[in-house]
Amino acid sequence: MNATQSLTARTGNLFHRYANPGRFLRMGAKLQPWLTWPALVLSVAGIVWGLFFSPADWQQGDSVRIMYVHVPTAWLASSGYMGLAVCSLLSLVWRHPLADLAAVEIGPVGAAITAVCLATGSLWGKPMWGTWWVWDARLTSVLVLFFLYLGHIALIRAFDEPQRGYRAAAILGLAGAVDLPIIKFSVQWWNTLHQPDSITVTGAPTMSTSMLWPLGLTTLGFTLGFAAIVLARLRASVMESRVRTILAANRGRQSATAPQPERATS
Repeated sequence: MNATQSLTARTGNLFHRYANPGRFLRMGAKLQPWLTWPALVLSVAGIVWGLFFSPADWQQGDSVRIMYVHVPTAWLASSGYMGLAVCSLLSLVWRHPLADLAAVEIGPVGAAITAVCLATGSLWGKPMWGTWWVWDARLTSVLVLFFLYLGHIALIRAFDEPQRGYRAAAILGLAGAVDLPIIKFSVQWWNTLHQPDSITVTGAPTMSTSMLWPLGLTTLGFTLGFAAIVLARLRASVMESRVRTILAANRGRQSATAPQPERATS
């Protein structure tokens, strides 16, 4: 076994430690309230602060307040698909049993959040650009991301045999990840109407701290809320899978122990 195979095996063993459904459900039950309640508090506080107490922009006026919903949903649209791509990798390489179920549950949540991102972006674009939609590089790449989510949702349910759907959707999930750097760098690679990022890793924010704080609260709250929803859906999916397995096993035992009808003798 070479070094790469050894590393892959060790990593797979680490991931599979948390693949046991019972262990996952116990961990999820403990983690759920720590995601749900902070998500609600932070989201409400950030939105109220942003809509009613933060200042209007000197150029955009009150229309800038839509960013307190648009920016967090834009962040989650991409990061949610990144999570889906990671699940696809875990499924294809390590055959992680929970990765496929997680991908199933991330898809609808990610599609919904991307739809909100597109809708709020359109509402923000109308007063700024004078139109609801332009085929801008950033907008178009996010629209492609939305269709990738929809394609994943459809493909993973398109086969009678679930494993075939999981594998096909995992391939799409990995291939679609190429859209993420396009979304991120589209405003730098092309001349676009969409403004550059106001917050970067390498530079100082270009917005006032009176806007930055409520934006940070809503972004953190929405992120925790996204994780809470996916975790709740995944817990329900695991429990449903366990119930189906138990019912199938019971039916098998009943069929095996049922008395066989006697054959008529001539």
